[in-house]
Amino acid sequence: MKKREGKARSPRASRAKTLTTKPTAVAAAGLPTAQSRGRGRTASMRRATKETQIELDVSLDGDGRTQISTGLGFLDHMLTALAHHARLDLDLRCRGDLHVDDHHSVEDVALALGRGIDQALGDRAGIVRFGWAYAPLDEALARAVVDLSGRPAPIIKLRLRRGRLGEVESENLVHFMQSLATAMRASLHVDVLRGDNEHHKAEAAFKALALALRQALARDGSGVVRSTKGVL
Repeated sequence: MKKREGKARSPRASRAKTLTTKPTAVAAAGLPTAQSRGRGRTASMRRATKETQIELDVSLDGDGRTQISTGLGFLDHMLTALAHHARLDLDLRCRGDLHVDDHHSVEDVALALGRGIDQALGDRAGIVRFGWAYAPLDEALARAVVDLSGRPAPIIKLRLRRGRLGEVESENLVHFMQSLATAMRASLHVDVLRGDNEHHKAEAAFKALALALRQALARDGSGVVRSTKGVL
């Protein structure tokens, strides 16, 4: 991941600055606040709420290097697969209210990652925009189709029967993809077509999503916004 020029700040100093920002009307209302900075095809997100504290750095032109810690082992596993196969460099830390349950952490991580990708894309000029992929994992097979259209429209059918995978509720894996698509401003269709093992079905879905994203995020060399409207 590219380092910023100038004097480096320690992670502790960076966190302190984020968490001691003067309260705004939004923060006072208990709503999410975020700080984001885009530079080329990279972005940094600092998101702090009463439920989660997230630090994220993402590069769209990486090779799949990751440092991920959310406190949820299965979510870390899925995020690692997503970044690796999409070839995103991803450094992500989340401290959430896991004494409540996993929902807030899963949702807010997805929102931060989606906003990071959106920031890194800029005006979306010169990207392929569309991507689609199938991914098998043994007996399981998943399909993902993405359009970085600027309009969020998630349709997610993972067909998971078990209530929980590791520390993560199955319904929250669906919600992760819905939240990611919303924050990323993308149309996203993910379907698990077959499978018996719940872990295999979930992982195949994340890998299919990664491969579709890799296509859609790729540069086509034109510098043109791929929309008849001229904007995405």
